[in-house]
Amino acid sequence: MAVVGAGMAAARFAERYHAFGGTDRVTLYGAEARAPYNRVLLADVLTGRYDAQAIALPVGGAELRLGREAVAVDLDARTLTLADGRREAWDALVLATGANPVLPPIRGLRRPDAARLRDGVHALRTLADCARLAEDAGTARRAVVVGGGVLGVSAARALAARGLAVEIVHQGPHLIERQLDAGAAAVLRGVLRRLGVEAYVGNRARAVVDTGGTHRCAVELANGHRLGTDLVVIACGVRPRTALARTAGLDVRAGIVVDDTLAASAPHVYAIGDCTEHRGAVHGLSGPAWEQADVLAARLSGADSGALYHGSRPPARLSAGPLEYASFGEVHLDAEDLAADPELDVLRLTDATRGTYKKLVLRGERLVGAILLGDLDTVGELTLAYQRDDPMPDRPLHLLTPYGAIR
Repeated sequence: MAVVGAGMAAARFAERYHAFGGTDRVTLYGAEARAPYNRVLLADVLTGRYDAQAIALPVGGAELRLGREAVAVDLDARTLTLADGRREAWDALVLATGANPVLPPIRGLRRPDAARLRDGVHALRTLADCARLAEDAGTARRAVVVGGGVLGVSAARALAARGLAVEIVHQGPHLIERQLDAGAAAVLRGVLRRLGVEAYVGNRARAVVDTGGTHRCAVELANGHRLGTDLVVIACGVRPRTALARTAGLDVRAGIVVDDTLAASAPHVYAIGDCTEHRGAVHGLSGPAWEQADVLAARLSGADSGALYHGSRPPARLSAGPLEYASFGEVHLDAEDLAADPELDVLRLTDATRGTYKKLVLRGERLVGAILLGDLDTVGELTLAYQRDDPMPDRPLHLLTPYGAIR
């Protein structure tokens, strides 16, 4: 069995396949020279909290072919072509090709030949990216992070922990707008400011320009304002890596289309993780990737040949030192939503001084959404109630207090 990719989904599949008693040989083909590792912890590697070995992932008894990128798939002959020209046969194929960082159309982002990013500009997707950024940060005083989503905020926090003055430029209305509402984002912005990170929301970066001054370059905003900086981090999200599947003739939309068995559109071909699209959803999160890997491992190992993946309802979560939040469900409600559904109720507790924000969204006695920022003591209980659709206690506000777990 061949697995194309050696990231988090691939490692989880290989480890679970052998744990479930699978007996076929599993080979992981990875483009990176490093063994699988936990990408979620890259910002903590940047701060020095972890080293590369500490974030390594187990792969069970799988064989690793590292630095062996697959460049073509022949579905009829059931072969892989590797970048070095070798061809490898497979009887079952699992595509776990992951995602690439999105590089926005910012002038001056690349070198004149367009082959690479210009000096001082970084993406943060791999351990190699992390190592280059750490080296650059060692001689820098200022940094600009373009993108205020989860990765951008994590990178900004990590660079600030290394002693840099950091500015985030974010085109959205507020930080992490996919998971946080405006109230939570305002509290988060205050926490970041105390850590040495300033955020400019509703702003678009249009160019990276040379300055010839104190700093290596500047990020020019759409309004003409320039932010002098020694390094730039691009954190504008990721896009599924689907070129291999598309060229092979598989059904690809935003991601590689899979059904509830994680099967792609050709016999004996499956896909899991960031590269997949299931029921129209592309998750791009580690939780769903591992859930998919678990289901496929159970099916292909024979441990549970009827296992199905019905989708995921994972909390979006960040836990990085003083920055921690969890968010899930229906959290973006406006007055019209509340007026249209009389069963909806919203409970909030905010403490900007302590950097905490807590919000529950209830429909009747059921929890349909929540945001916890700065205090995750009750996140486990709330997540279970949401995922199981359990009725909430008579006084749900207690779940937002320090004594919330006490009935």
